[in-house]
Amino acid sequence: MATRTAKTAWTGSLQDGSGRVELSSSGVGTYDVSFPKRAAEEADGTTSPEELIAAAHSSCFAMAMSGEIARAGGTPESLDVSAAVSLGPDPAGGFRLTGIKLTVRGKAGGLDEAGFVKAAEAAKSGCPVSKALSGTEITLDAAMDS
Repeated sequence: MATRTAKTAWTGSLQDGSGRVELSSSGVGTYDVSFPKRAAEEADGTTSPEELIAAAHSSCFAMAMSGEIARAGGTPESLDVSAAVSLGPDPAGGFRLTGIKLTVRGKAGGLDEAGFVKAAEAAKSGCPVSKALSGTEITLDAAMDS
């Protein structure tokens, strides 16, 4: 299987510094990062490790969910997946990821609501990014579109 890379160039201190993260493997972009904006409610045009983890998790989960729907005998039609990754204080000091909420809405031919939710649960536990983040509480909100 493939290995993907990203790199970050950082200058300055934690509070006053800033950096640029580059998605090296794909070459699709370079994005600004800073700690004050990472910890603020408004991102103001910068990304953060948490947003990048959310992007990785939502896309991994969507792929895994598509596979689980097919394994359950259904036909994946459309999936809308979001991941919300929270950063907070670590009781041991510093910061940590305090939770991840996956939300999926979608359509799958040949599955009822219970089958869709079961496929979502299997995708949550089987997605490689979920496995990598197993030290963080991951919650799931799954439902079929009407």
